Amino acid sequence: MKIPNLSHLLHRKPKKIPKGEHLEPIHHYHVRKRVHHWFEDYPHPGTLKRTVDRMVYFVAVFGPMMTLPQVYNIWVLQQVEGVSLITWGGYCSISSFWLLYGSLHGEKPIIVTQICWLTIYTLVIVGIIIHR
Repeated sequence: MKIPNLSHLLHRKPKKIPKGEHLEPIHHYHVRKRVHHWFEDYPHPGTLKRTVDRMVYFVAVFGPMMTLPQVYNIWVLQQVEGVSLITWGGYCSISSFWLLYGSLHGEKPIIVTQICWLTIYTLVIVGIIIHR
C-alpha cells in the first residue's frame, strides 16, 4: 500500500483523501487532533465576543422564564382555553432534538437552554392535560 505525503495537513484544512489512500485509524486521529486550530479562543480576546460568550448563559435561562406567565395561567388560574397541546408538544419534541444535538456536540449553552425549555414545555403540557 502506498503511503501518501500528508504534510499539507499540518498547515491548512485537510482535503478529502481518496478512498484507499489514507493511513488506517491513526490518520483520522491526527486530522482530528489538528482541527482545534480553526476554532476561536475561549474566552475570546475581542470584547464583544467575550461579552456575548458570557451573556449566553443568562439568555439561556431568561428566555424560558418569559414563559412563566403561561405556566402561571395554566397551573394557578387553571385557564387552558386557547392553549394548544399540539403546539406545545411540537415545541417539546423540537427542544428534545436540540438537547440531543447540544449533548452530542458538547455545547453547554445549548444544553442549558434546552433543559430550561423542556422543563417549561413539560409543565405547560402536563397542565393542559390536567386542567382540560
